[in-house]
Amino acid sequence: MSGVNKVILVGHLGKDPEARQLDGGVSVVSFPLATSEIFNKEGRKVEQTEWHNIVMWRGLADVAAKFLQKGKLVYIEGRLRTRSFEDKEGIKKYTTEVVAENFTLLGRKTDFETGTNHGKLSARAGESFGANSALPDEQSY
Repeated sequence: MSGVNKVILVGHLGKDPEARQLDGGVSVVSFPLATSEIFNKEGRKVEQTEWHNIVMWRGLADVAAKFLQKGKLVYIEGRLRTRSFEDKEGIKKYTTEVVAENFTLLGRKTDFETGTNHGKLSARAGESFGANSALPDEQSY
């Protein structure tokens, strides 16, 4: 039996997406996303914020770079990925990211220009977006 690696988040962007072009013209964006929960602790409300590192690839990254910005509320579906790297001192470090497979920009219609979508903008890797643009399938990297 295979496992399930599925993440669903609704939160606010902590900063504008950082867009990069890798070798071969592959687009990638990354940004922090804040999710908050409010709970009752000893008779008072307490808000706890969790920060998530989000990564989007190829066509989805292009759409995200165009429409997402700091403070916007967004729904994201994706999967967790942990990778390792060496820092400047040569010490091996690990980071866990959410590799987004689709997103929906939430909020008022005036927050974005979509033409026909009323109140939300959705983008998914591998599906068409808008009237004239398409998002290519995400491939393994």
